[in-house]
Amino acid sequence: MTGRWEPARVVSVEECVRASADVAALPTRDITDTEDVFRIDEAGMRWDIGVHVHEPVGGSTAVGADGRKIGVFLLHGGQDDWRQMLPFATMLAAKFGYKVVTGTFPGRLYLQDPSRDWPGDTINPDGTVRTPIWLTDELITPDQYDVVKDTRLKARYGTRTVVHAKPGTNFWFRMAASPLAMEAGMVEAMRRHFPVDEFSVYMQGHSTGGAMTMMLAQRVPNCAGLLAAENSMFGVITERMQMWSGSLGKVEGYDLFTETASYEGRVDPFYEVYLRSWRDIARYYGPEALGKEGPAALMRLPSLMEEVLDGWDRQLVRPLFKCEYPVTHNIVASLTQGAQVTAERLGLSHAETQHLVEHYLGFTRELSGTGVKPMPHTLFGIARHSRDASPEAFEQITLPHFAAMNPAPRVGLQHFQAGTHMLWRSEPNLPQGILPAVVQQWDQAITQGFFVREGRR
Repeated sequence: MTGRWEPARVVSVEECVRASADVAALPTRDITDTEDVFRIDEAGMRWDIGVHVHEPVGGSTAVGADGRKIGVFLLHGGQDDWRQMLPFATMLAAKFGYKVVTGTFPGRLYLQDPSRDWPGDTINPDGTVRTPIWLTDELITPDQYDVVKDTRLKARYGTRTVVHAKPGTNFWFRMAASPLAMEAGMVEAMRRHFPVDEFSVYMQGHSTGGAMTMMLAQRVPNCAGLLAAENSMFGVITERMQMWSGSLGKVEGYDLFTETASYEGRVDPFYEVYLRSWRDIARYYGPEALGKEGPAALMRLPSLMEEVLDGWDRQLVRPLFKCEYPVTHNIVASLTQGAQVTAERLGLSHAETQHLVEHYLGFTRELSGTGVKPMPHTLFGIARHSRDASPEAFEQITLPHFAAMNPAPRVGLQHFQAGTHMLWRSEPNLPQGILPAVVQQWDQAITQGFFVREGRR
């Protein structure tokens, strides 16, 4: 017996329902919500970075097992902004007393309006499209891109609409340097709001955000743990997982789709932005309905499609574009080209260019070597009806990868017997989905020693 909290491998439906009631019964603190938009200089360019800070009135009150204040850094999924993580942020701050910083990927924050609501649609009637806004009042003009229809992964996405930045344009150079802005911007956000001598930081990245929090974990000196519920992995792990499962993923209780054998991996270039559509809601609704209802879900396909289209209309104020695939899927050729384009613009030497290429490739895997901060302890969580995570993939790929790290972090894997990829989506007897159960497990892990490294208590 270690005396510290150990995660249950399986969290039953009944335990999820009980956790929902337990969290609801906790006292609710008054909290503040403050936006912080700041500017950084990175790769010879200026970038505006936005985060939201939620904390109890009067400041953070909760202390972890290591005696430090608890800070949680949240990142949304690839197409969204900080608002996707509001259910997490408000629950953690109001019910548990944590200080929470919720980031938005560089380029996703609508800097032109205080509401942060994106106007119109991702694809406009005149053929123009939404593009990232990396700097207030610096907009990408239509002459800087081409709009392309892509059917390479049609079984997964349907026909995708993507935007290709033209070589030599500001758009081209921004896209090439954007991984550096992600790294520098999020590190600076945590430096500003989680002083090293006061806070231990625990990170959760939903979906695509998980690849970013994994990358950040060793770059933030006071990151003490990863809260990895329904998150993506390092790019090198995701690359292997998709070679195992194919582009369509796997739903618990059903065999892998036969497309797996022909899947050859992603090739998205660094200069490509993927514009979301209703199809991206459908590719989750379908597998989740299969997991919950079985094949009979197809018998109500018109109803499912209405839910999909209504959901799309509600989301239009969110960014709804994505351009992180080179990092999240370890697309070496794209990362290399992005680094080379940035190096050429900055006038770097051959040796400096090679160093920058290695830096880009390092975004997709853990860091190692003398003097490198070890990978922090990690608590994985997967939902019953997830289309992006399966126990088999974790057992065969993710957990062995973490076990091979030197030093290997402590790792827990929890399989919730309810819920979907969107952890907060309501279900019978679970008005906030499995989110309360997930957060309750996090609190126990943080306050009862799971994340404490030996010799640091």
